[in-house]
Amino acid sequence: MSAAVAVAKEKLEKPPLDLHYLGDKVLRQKAKRISKVDDVIRDLAKEMLQTMYSSHGIGLAAPQVGVNKRLIVVDTDPENPDHEAIVLVNPEIKKFGAEVCGFEEGCLSIPGVNLDVVRPDKIEVSYRDINGKPKRIKADGLLSRVIQHEIDHLDGVMFVDRVENQLALNEQLKEHGYAAKTVKAIA
Repeated sequence: MSAAVAVAKEKLEKPPLDLHYLGDKVLRQKAKRISKVDDVIRDLAKEMLQTMYSSHGIGLAAPQVGVNKRLIVVDTDPENPDHEAIVLVNPEIKKFGAEVCGFEEGCLSIPGVNLDVVRPDKIEVSYRDINGKPKRIKADGLLSRVIQHEIDHLDGVMFVDRVENQLALNEQLKEHGYAAKTVKAIA
């Protein structure tokens, strides 16, 4: 699962990319497929990783930095220098496991808001790696959840759209200055 993108896992004072936040239109657009994995995409992945580490995140999707492309970066163990990040170009979930579980999620595009979301525990994902080679991985637990969360971003879906506890959702949104109307609940 080599990312082939060497990035120091450090917090930069000025990350290379700006995060976009709940309410921004770019977060609600369906991202476009990437036709060719080239140096532009590799540079974007590197800058996304630097931005993610600088923001203490474990996943980031291109729309969160204002780029309408189907690209996500994931590192479920950012404190471990030996744990490699994964770069997924045009990721697509091919299979969902039968079991679902609830777990607290947060999002770099909605700072301070952390709520339970129910998702399938296991998934199988096809994607292209940073060199454009087709790959397929099976993921469970945290990795599965982060990949699903980031792929949702590529489809214009935010984790708050999946929160079932409306009272807690509205309370946290209000507490952090977000409008409840920015949520597009998924039935």
